[in-house]
Amino acid sequence: MNTAIVEVDRPWLAMSSMLIGAFVGMLSETSLNIALPTLGRVFSVGTGTLQWLVTGYMLMIGIVLPFSSLISKWFSTRQIIIFALADFTVGALISGFANSFGMLLFGRMIQGIGTGLILPLMFTVAMLIFPPKKLGLAMGINALVIMFAPAIGPTVTGIVLGALSWRAVFFMFAIILLVGLLFAFIGLKNVSRITRPKIDLPSVLGSVIGFSSIVAGTSLASEAGWTSPRVLGLLAVGIIVLVLYAGRQLKLDEPVLNLRVFAKPAFRTGAILVMIDFGIILSAMYLMPQFIQNAMLLPVAMTGLIMLPGGIVNALVSAFAGRMYDRMGAKLLARLGFVIALIGVLMFCFADAKSSLAYVIAAHVVLMIGCPLAMSPSQTHALNALAGPESADGSTIMNTLQQIVGAIATALATSFLAMGQAAFPASSEALRFEHGVRYGFCFTLALALIGFIVSLRLKDRTQSEDVDFD
Repeated sequence: MNTAIVEVDRPWLAMSSMLIGAFVGMLSETSLNIALPTLGRVFSVGTGTLQWLVTGYMLMIGIVLPFSSLISKWFSTRQIIIFALADFTVGALISGFANSFGMLLFGRMIQGIGTGLILPLMFTVAMLIFPPKKLGLAMGINALVIMFAPAIGPTVTGIVLGALSWRAVFFMFAIILLVGLLFAFIGLKNVSRITRPKIDLPSVLGSVIGFSSIVAGTSLASEAGWTSPRVLGLLAVGIIVLVLYAGRQLKLDEPVLNLRVFAKPAFRTGAILVMIDFGIILSAMYLMPQFIQNAMLLPVAMTGLIMLPGGIVNALVSAFAGRMYDRMGAKLLARLGFVIALIGVLMFCFADAKSSLAYVIAAHVVLMIGCPLAMSPSQTHALNALAGPESADGSTIMNTLQQIVGAIATALATSFLAMGQAAFPASSEALRFEHGVRYGFCFTLALALIGFIVSLRLKDRTQSEDVDFD
């Protein structure tokens, strides 16, 4: 297990600015899902274009994340976090004052840069400043932020939209981030070693081109279709570039990402489970608020309230799962989590416009029990397989792929939504949307099933993490 190597008098004060920044960053990932119908009417754009407010944001996170380990070796933790919080604040203000869809999207992408810098540092710093006996709790709190924020995003946005306007959502982000900046100035110090290694330009270009091509191609498929030459071209470029990028990282003495950590079975399995779990959450949280508004025809404020119980349960389970890992390890918790998530998604697959609010709330609550129960133990299991500098690379890799998978999952959910609607052209708009959402949740169901199958590969903590059990 990794040990703390930096003495910090008040570790939670040091973590506070990162926790606030990560909370707003993850809140922002799902908060606009509930506002998409409103923004579509305001800016006169369709569903395929609107999804870029979600996938474009995650695209920027995915572009920045691979360089977080390198950036932390060039700048102090304090400098990076203060810049990231200020950057997100500026992006939120740009979006809040936007008078066109392009300006709104530009602000969203600026915000993604800040989130991309904060997320990996939060986990890396926790691994460095908390001793092993407190690491499970620390990682559980981190997971609570990662899981709770996107879960309550629709609720918060629904309340704000019902009382004020969509612009108020971004101004709310800016106010919270200013509090985070204050904590950063007061309690944050550098905990990383600044070595200023050589920057490998081909790796930088490969990462940016590869990840952005994959996300862009997947996102465009919802409108252009998966057989579109533009979509296929972007996906082909992304795959080829990423293969070359991975090969180069394995050969470099100082890679941008140390992909050799994937040789450790415990990290590999844990990282895959985290990515799948996040894909389940992002696709479900994209589909659910739109189903409530466009199929059940309920108002936006009511949508937010419907999603509140699940958000609260998510927070409680995230904290519980972090503490339970210290006692039980990841195997049982992850498997149980994915089984429960499967049940929740199945409930959504059978939901329709006539379903009771109690049924929809129950499905959301069940899903929000399962996903965090699998997330925190899987993440801690993966990072505990690494030691020293590898922990920073492992955190960066997991968070990078998590965002990429999240963007792809959202785009795929949009594609399945469109396919479902197209399959019932003669139906009413609400009925067409109901069928579309059902198609989308079938995709989420497949993710949950894959997650459970992969979780069967988890081993007990008493078994060696350095032996490949293939």
